[in-house]
Amino acid sequence: MKRYSPMVAIDVATKDEAISLFDQLTVEPRPILKLGMELYYHFGPEIVRAAQQRGFKIFLDLKLHDIPNTVKRAMFVLGQLGVDFTTIHAAGGSEMVAAGAAGLRAGAAAVGLPAPRLLAITQLTSIDEAALHSEQHVDLSLVESVQNYARLAEAAGADGVVCSAQEVQTIRQVTGPDFLCVTPGIRPQNAAKADQKRVVTPRQARQLGSNAIVVGRPIIQSRNPVKAYEQIEHDFLEAED
Repeated sequence: MKRYSPMVAIDVATKDEAISLFDQLTVEPRPILKLGMELYYHFGPEIVRAAQQRGFKIFLDLKLHDIPNTVKRAMFVLGQLGVDFTTIHAAGGSEMVAAGAAGLRAGAAAVGLPAPRLLAITQLTSIDEAALHSEQHVDLSLVESVQNYARLAEAAGADGVVCSAQEVQTIRQVTGPDFLCVTPGIRPQNAAKADQKRVVTPRQARQLGSNAIVVGRPIIQSRNPVKAYEQIEHDFLEAED
């Protein structure tokens, strides 16, 4: 099974903080850097280029969700940035996901770059069964909802999903063998869950079949981000079961 180096969520407020983390994390194997809404809305493509210049692969996590034409046009722009992964909300429907996939691949082709992997958001790891029913008014179970979104995303041309590691095995029951499962909600043993609800350790994520894990606060808020990353990387990629 394809596994990627851990993705480190650079969820900080300033460019200086981000650059400091970029410079600290230039270790081997390199993490993939996840750049999200806060940094991108503030600094735009400049922050992507700053990370790329240091040799990092980029997961640009903007979670597009709009009418199909708007998403297609936005993805055309993102496809030209040379990032490796980006995201779209499966809840936008199959037409929107298909339009996003087409725009992303067309944008990359226009500048002679490989297309980024498109990951569809299923249910956020801050959502639990109670919120699914009482707030979203979804009659399916959480697992059934995630499976439904995964099937929809694959059929519409997405390369994988973002999901809880707890749901990977059920997603594999309804998708093809190369469909990616990228899992946030990762916390080392005894770390605080904070606002995450469906969490697992790096080793558990590996055992459950995650292709990649996303880790933020346990690394970027650590006194030694490099040491924290290396331990998580070892637990996910190298530790014996």
